[in-house]
Amino acid sequence: MKQIIRIFALAAALLLGFTFQADAKDREHTLKIYNWADYIDEDLLEEFKVWYHEQTGEEVDIIYQLFDINEVMLAKIETGHEDFDVVCPSEYIIDRMLKNNLLLPLDRNFGRTTDYTGNVAPFMRNMLASFDKPGKKANDYAVPYMWGTTGWLYNPKYVSDEDASTWATLWNSRYTGHILVKDAVHDVSGAILTYVRQQDILDGKVTRQQLMNDASDEAIALIEDTLKAAKNMGNISGWEVDFGKEMMTKGKIWLNLSWSGDAMFAIEEAAEIGTELRYQVPKEGSNVWFDGWVIPKYAKNTKAANYFINYMCLPENALRNMDVVGYVSAIASPEVLEAKIDESITTPINLSYFFGEGCDSVFVNDVQYPDASVIERCAVMCDYGDRTKDMLEMWSRIKGDSMGTWVYVVIGVVLIAAIAAAISSKKKNAKKSKKSSKKRR
Repeated sequence: MKQIIRIFALAAALLLGFTFQADAKDREHTLKIYNWADYIDEDLLEEFKVWYHEQTGEEVDIIYQLFDINEVMLAKIETGHEDFDVVCPSEYIIDRMLKNNLLLPLDRNFGRTTDYTGNVAPFMRNMLASFDKPGKKANDYAVPYMWGTTGWLYNPKYVSDEDASTWATLWNSRYTGHILVKDAVHDVSGAILTYVRQQDILDGKVTRQQLMNDASDEAIALIEDTLKAAKNMGNISGWEVDFGKEMMTKGKIWLNLSWSGDAMFAIEEAAEIGTELRYQVPKEGSNVWFDGWVIPKYAKNTKAANYFINYMCLPENALRNMDVVGYVSAIASPEVLEAKIDESITTPINLSYFFGEGCDSVFVNDVQYPDASVIERCAVMCDYGDRTKDMLEMWSRIKGDSMGTWVYVVIGVVLIAAIAAAISSKKKNAKKSKKSSKKRR
């Protein structure tokens, strides 16, 4: 019952949203942005209005709303036909939106304004290209924004570097009661399959990319049995999205299957109170994830949307966003590289895959920017398609939810539709409250 209440409350909050400026009178000169919480330097929103006027001579107001769940965002567009101009979905949702014809192509003709989208790293554009559809190139519909990896955040006081170098640690009885796992079915499932079927990868029978997105009946059964074994041992203390960082910082948990952005945030927070935390991508492999800007099918102000996406690709704006949200920008300009060089780091890493030639030995934080050898053992998550329901139901069984996750999503979607009908003629004003968490999904 508590879970149902939480879903209802979340759906209502997401529908009402938080607006940066919700009193715009002219929709044609209003830009509606839908983004993750704590995922932008909000000062850039006001500054964009000035920049946009300088570039086009036109005025623009901004409505800025927040979401916490990809599927709720998608439902508002797919089912509710919400007229957001710019949204920031995760990679597998971009894939789904392309499949379902929910995106408009980008217009990179900015007149006298420079096209800054070329600052996106070729590495990121290549990952996005894996979502190409017949007659439809993904890079014509999306621009990567932030990215990272999934791995172990760990406390070296209790966990050795060797143990943190493998997913096998999830079943190590030494850590019973001291492990948290991200409540993220796709990230975790892919990691589990790359571990359990590591020999098949080494023998060339299957690729990490195939395993990362395997939702077959056989894969589902394997993931479920393997994770339930760790849970039944008492090794998994809980499933988290936000609170893992705090538990790690306070030393209550020793290992957290975590996103790199969360890990970086926790490492910095822990250092301030004298606690050392570290992060590794296990040797068996993991995923490289990213979020990107897209223009949904029902957008009303596509001109301002395109200019906003272009504005986000300015190197100085990318750096400001990185400083505020704690995640890593997809922008790979010389200015970004120069700003990230850290003279206190003594071990160089190979970032030629991201920043290009001459960057095979640079002194940059390897949690934010993994070495090329780490990237080589990572894959990209795609849409599960019509197997999504089966994966979510499996995830619910593992966690022991009294109702399936898929049911929660349906409840949320139904509630959204009901509330939308009730308040279709109204707009709500609210100010976004600052949070300490940094999250991507």
